[in-house]
Amino acid sequence: MYIEQSKSIHLARRPEGMPTAEDFQLITEPVSELQDGEVLVKNLWMSVDPYMRGRMIDRKSYIEPFKVGAVLEGGAIGEVVESRNDAFKAGQKVNSMQGWREYFISNGEGLTVLPETGAPVQSFLGALGMPGMTAYTGLLKIGELKEGDTVFVSAASGAVGELVCQIAKIKGCYVAGSVGSDEKAAYLKDVLGVDAVVNYKTMADLKADIAAACPNGIDVYFENVGGAHLEAVLDLMNDYGRIAVCGMIDQYNATSPVAGPANLSQLIMKKLKMQGFIVFDHWDGYPAFVAEMGKWLAEGTVKARETIYDGIENAPAAFIGLFEGKNTGKMLVRL
Repeated sequence: MYIEQSKSIHLARRPEGMPTAEDFQLITEPVSELQDGEVLVKNLWMSVDPYMRGRMIDRKSYIEPFKVGAVLEGGAIGEVVESRNDAFKAGQKVNSMQGWREYFISNGEGLTVLPETGAPVQSFLGALGMPGMTAYTGLLKIGELKEGDTVFVSAASGAVGELVCQIAKIKGCYVAGSVGSDEKAAYLKDVLGVDAVVNYKTMADLKADIAAACPNGIDVYFENVGGAHLEAVLDLMNDYGRIAVCGMIDQYNATSPVAGPANLSQLIMKKLKMQGFIVFDHWDGYPAFVAEMGKWLAEGTVKARETIYDGIENAPAAFIGLFEGKNTGKMLVRL
């Protein structure tokens, strides 16, 4: 099977502040003929994630920055359409980091054949993929969750946040979260069973509203936002509380240094643990996670909502939408 052309999204320039459509470029390129040892993969789904914003900045981090003019990268689920590699067969679904493109050729490195779970394949970009593993690891390992804890989750309706909320409820905890709309608040309370929800865009006083949502204080804070959220929660943490720092989306598009919380001394006075983490450092626990999360999904104990954009040309809009609060659950692009 020979594919003449494939569309892909390249980084046209490094964004300043909030990304715009002009920071991306849609390119149509020829696809090379397949050589021995190679496979041709057609992407079916691709992921857009907040961490990608950091890769658009030319700075040293835990992962290399994207290069201007080059195709972007990210999680993707594809189907092998032709193989000249004995390790892969046509028709197999594979996971890769070769998103932001319709087709790609690989020698097999970085490709993982999806296990047969009965779950939709795109689940491996969401509840059964990096977001799910992030929620599971951050809450249980970094947050050291215990039954009966009060858990507060910022960005609680996002791909990671909604799973943190549900895992905490399964483990017997009181759960509260913050979101940016009444619709998202209703989803968390009415569908996911979250005990209390704060709409940070309509509240009069963020700290007071979080305090009302967590009348017994907070034992575990799952941090996705930073900024005012972190400062408010530090005052409300219980002694020996744990803060798992997954992300700080409030700062990703900042164009100048952001002032830190004025009350970091609470870490000392309340004997708190605050730890950042990168999920890839904990990937040895992935098989155990998939077994447990797969069971929860099959039983309907965990629900994973998706926000879907169609077509590679709409991938930039999907990515920008992450920072505009346009997603509930996992943001995906269907190719």
